[in-house]
Amino acid sequence: MNRLEKGQLSRRERQIMDIIYRLGKASAKEVQDNLPDPPSYSAVRALLATLESKGMVTHGKESRRYIYQAAINEKKARKSAIQNLLATFFEGKPQNLVAALLNEDDDSLSKDEIAEIRKLVEDKNQPAN
Repeated sequence: MNRLEKGQLSRRERQIMDIIYRLGKASAKEVQDNLPDPPSYSAVRALLATLESKGMVTHGKESRRYIYQAAINEKKARKSAIQNLLATFFEGKPQNLVAALLNEDDDSLSKDEIAEIRKLVEDKNQPAN
């Protein structure tokens, strides 16, 4: 079983993973300092332990501190999250996700952003040299 399939991440766990990816490695205190509306230090340690049990982070010791780093690369984690999003909300179909993004009733995408999406799709369809 893929490590990412062992359990989905909570909002807080995703925030912690974002911090670890951004910093490269971090102590529990550094994670706590970078969290919005941070929980207690012991709660951060518990969340890091949960992430470790899910195979998302590993730790080593530097002096007296545990230092955490990602166990899988960010690209693989992102791909797994997108696959989960597709399976959960869009029948596993990327076109359903894109259709939701391009919904005319939702003005969250500008014309420039839509043009950029079109270009990405067109570039993807071009034969490789």
